[in-house]
Amino acid sequence: MNYKLLLAKAIKPYAEMDEETILNCLEAPPKMELGDAAFPCFNLAKTWHKAPQMIAADLASKLQANLPEFISEIKVQGPYLNFFFDRKHFLYSNLHTINQEQTKYGCTDLGKDKTVLLEYSSPNIAKPFHVGHAFTTILGASLARLYETQSYNVVRLNHLGDYGTQFGKLIVAYEKWGDEAALEQNPINELLRIYVKFHQEAKLDSTLDTEARLRFKNLELGKEYETKLWQRFKDLSLVEFNRIYKRLHVDFDCWNGESFYSDLIPAVVQDLRDKHLLEESEGAQVVRLDEENLPPCLVLKSDGTTIYASRDLAAIMYRYKRWHFAKNIYVVGTPQALHFKQVFAVLKKAGYDFADNCVHVGFGLVKFPDAKFSTREGKVVLLEDLLNEAVNKTKEIIEANNANRADKMSDEEIADTAEKIGVSAIMYIFQKSGRERDIVFDWKEILSFEGESGPYLQYTYARAKSILRKAFDLNLTDKVLKSDQGSKLLTLTLEDFSNFAVDESAYALVKELSKYKEVLQSAIQQNEPFVLTRSLNNICRAFNRFYTNNHILTAEAEQKQILLAICQATCQVLENGFKILGLAKIERM
Repeated sequence: MNYKLLLAKAIKPYAEMDEETILNCLEAPPKMELGDAAFPCFNLAKTWHKAPQMIAADLASKLQANLPEFISEIKVQGPYLNFFFDRKHFLYSNLHTINQEQTKYGCTDLGKDKTVLLEYSSPNIAKPFHVGHAFTTILGASLARLYETQSYNVVRLNHLGDYGTQFGKLIVAYEKWGDEAALEQNPINELLRIYVKFHQEAKLDSTLDTEARLRFKNLELGKEYETKLWQRFKDLSLVEFNRIYKRLHVDFDCWNGESFYSDLIPAVVQDLRDKHLLEESEGAQVVRLDEENLPPCLVLKSDGTTIYASRDLAAIMYRYKRWHFAKNIYVVGTPQALHFKQVFAVLKKAGYDFADNCVHVGFGLVKFPDAKFSTREGKVVLLEDLLNEAVNKTKEIIEANNANRADKMSDEEIADTAEKIGVSAIMYIFQKSGRERDIVFDWKEILSFEGESGPYLQYTYARAKSILRKAFDLNLTDKVLKSDQGSKLLTLTLEDFSNFAVDESAYALVKELSKYKEVLQSAIQQNEPFVLTRSLNNICRAFNRFYTNNHILTAEAEQKQILLAICQATCQVLENGFKILGLAKIERM
């Protein structure tokens, strides 16, 4: 039940405003004791020519005469009209909805028949999958799952970096310094070694860069030798990437890399030329964007080779023709903001209105106290190494705690739990804050079982599931059923709540759970998984206060049914949120 919408409908006859306007005006009071919703009367004062305090009192008087059943009290607080929901009605309605909808709770059909393209991850072929790739991979995967909750048709794109002058460099490096045995044994490390070697030697010998440009030109022309080497480097890299994706539970619908669009670029260039948008600048071909207050967009280099912009333009044209997207989202680092502004501006200038549907979702940098990412210098922190470190550190914590447990975990259970907690801890840290903020790794914070962390969310979920298991094992309620998925509560009736003593912690928890649908929609509007992460943190904090304040398993029968229903609803919402953020469910920690 949407209480805000019901409230807007109740206010509408007296406020002479439409429901949407009223909905946008409704606010959440800063403290629970001030009510559940507040309606400010400032806007009405302009048209009614009365003081907002008088308007609030007038509206309160009219509403009191026909008070909806879900409202227990209305108070005038200066220029605000504060509404207090009937707490038993609120608990019943929201717990009933969550129990009925289960995995579909929070989902809508807002995006039905609309296609959203999400380009993310997009690592460079022949280079290691380093920590810098984690941001786009994790963020993009979560955004894809977010959009799916609202019924969008989501197409996941991995725009592989499999083209560009770096492949000319790699071909030259392989010929001069490549070790075939090393390439077979550990391909990514060997490709990285010779790539770094190329840049070291190129500082001393400028002819290497000239030779590399020639080799890339041959690759663009489809010469057999260069193409064969390029394909081999690509195949070796994809084996590595897929191993990482499997561990992160990330997948894609389309793997077309930059090379896929190379044959489409001439038509795009000709289109820009026919529309008199291309100009020569120092031998290169550019589109001027003076009216957009942007620097010129380079489309072709002076030697005629393509560049990122030309390949992105071709990709967008192809994607719109194939999918007719409602949104085309690029999950790429914030430093590329100018590039995407230029590309979208060129499309718009060329008369393609779908440029307005293209969105750049930027994000910050990944930092370590003593490391900076630079493939060229060989200083790179591999994502797999980071995942392994997180898992190993988690395993040490579990083993230390296991020594004092009565119900000791097996070695297999410890390994499985450590993998789930460790990987989820890394997934969480990339979604802990606003995406444009830089991430500085602090292992103590990342693996903490208290505060804002992945392990804290998982621990809270495990605690709630433990209560439900014990309730079943002790046969404490006939309202709990055992299933393969865990405990499932039967539907409670409003009558079951008639004698329930609603304490502040229980009400505060269900209020957090009730916000979940709005949270998902807000996260999508902002393209910001952090909105969901913050909500799950709030739910977990509220649950732990609820757990402390209520003796759930020893409560009286009527109270216990509802307390267990609250536990179950909490588990369900956390499960739904975990799935979106890519966090693993753990029922025993």
